[in-house]
Amino acid sequence: MENAVLLKAIIDNAIDGLITIDERGIVESINPAACKLFDFAPEEVIGQNISKLMPQPDRSYHDRYLFDYRKTGKANIIGIGRELIGMKKNGSFFPFRLGVSEVKYSGRVIYAGFIHDLTREKEAEGKLQDYAAQLEVQVEERTHSLRTSVSDLQKTQIELNQSLSKEKEFGQLKSRFVSIASHEFRTPLSLVHLSASLIERYAESLDQKNIGKHVVKIKDAVLNITAILNDFLSLEKLDSGMVKPSLSHFNLAEMAEEITGEMQVVLRGKQQIVFKHRGTIQKITLDQNLLKNCIIILIDNAIKYSGEESEIQFYTKINEHNCTIRVCDNGIGIPESDHKHLFEAFFRAHNTGNISGNGLGLSILSRYTGLMNGHVSFKSRVNRGTLFTLTFPQKK
Repeated sequence: MENAVLLKAIIDNAIDGLITIDERGIVESINPAACKLFDFAPEEVIGQNISKLMPQPDRSYHDRYLFDYRKTGKANIIGIGRELIGMKKNGSFFPFRLGVSEVKYSGRVIYAGFIHDLTREKEAEGKLQDYAAQLEVQVEERTHSLRTSVSDLQKTQIELNQSLSKEKEFGQLKSRFVSIASHEFRTPLSLVHLSASLIERYAESLDQKNIGKHVVKIKDAVLNITAILNDFLSLEKLDSGMVKPSLSHFNLAEMAEEITGEMQVVLRGKQQIVFKHRGTIQKITLDQNLLKNCIIILIDNAIKYSGEESEIQFYTKINEHNCTIRVCDNGIGIPESDHKHLFEAFFRAHNTGNISGNGLGLSILSRYTGLMNGHVSFKSRVNRGTLFTLTFPQKK
């Protein structure tokens, strides 16, 4: 009884909205935060179809999801991080991020939707864009006022161009960081919050299976945040010059075999890694830790952006002049227009969608490779896959 009261208090006082629906889309419960977001009283929503809170085309998509579920018995609405548009009682719209979890409880299936209002974030993004536009206008006005002297104009024009370039670059990095941090930190934390609430509900009936499932979700979310923080720390160390190569002579083939084994735990579905070392030479002289991080970044990306039945090819080769490491997948590929920006910090290809990531991995990889006097190259086609090649010189 105390657990039930505590769970109700958590849900009723949650900052974000929480709505539960049955498999037909009928609202079974709605917390005060969600009522405030949509401007509806509970009795106006409970017992109604959830599509009441959606404008077109989201309403049609929802109806299609429910139709597919009744037809196949499989739900494709489960997930986190989808940005949608909600419709208030007065007909006005607002943006929000939705996380949905399937809950099997007392022999039936319900869906819990975790709703986070994005209105302030979107307003902040708009203000940032307005500031950038105002900055460009001010630069143009200053440039126009300095046209009195040819020599002064040339000098001032160079300074203004450099300043504008740096300010634009900073603004772009800041915008990317705000967007990525908002998504990559808030979404896992929202899932932690929701799963923790549901664990308490399951504890009443000792539903160990569902308790275990949500504990795994909490752990995955925490690991995701930890990985992001590690990438930020790696970038900071690189920027401050704290990373220095420590060369050693080691067996590349053995290290690659170890990495292949370690990465098995993060494979999805029926994915598999195929490793092969080519040639008779197996030892090289490089920074073993930096090289291992580079390889893990490439294999992790291949796993993340490939299908659940895909094969990831991993090859190493050493000759008298250099060693090469290749990681090839048949995943979503990289649009050609994004190739030139791929190794920039916080940049993500435009076709990554809701796949998690912070845009730092390849930037760190490129800089680690450069510290070891190596070179990174790639070939990629959309929906055909990507091949990354690392090349490092070797002394005779």
